Amino acid sequence: MSYPAERVSLGRRFAALMVDWLACYFIVTAISGGIGATAPNRPLNVLGLFFAQTLILSWLQGATLGHRIFGIKIVRYLGGGAISARQALIRSSLLVTVIFAITFDEDGRGLHERLSQSRLVRT
Repeated sequence: MSYPAERVSLGRRFAALMVDWLACYFIVTAISGGIGATAPNRPLNVLGLFFAQTLILSWLQGATLGHRIFGIKIVRYLGGGAISARQALIRSSLLVTVIFAITFDEDGRGLHERLSQSRLVRT
């Protein structure tokens, strides 16, 4: 049995992603000396923090900061329960590659969700 098919719109997904990315960007920028400071590894640091934040919050809370703000949650595709650490790792790893996050299937799930057997639902 699958979770009720209430799709999360692409706009809501993108807005939540932007909140998460900007939060990571501002944290790394604040730690590395501010906006005007030269930090050669800043993009990789932001990506690393984004990956860690997505992995940990998805696994432990079922939602990142952006998901909570926009009223969405990550659940198992079958049954609708909380995702496992393995599912969170697969989902986060594929999300940071971007191509998996922007390629959707017929159910409106990104390939990172399909391969991790998870989905986003509205709360």
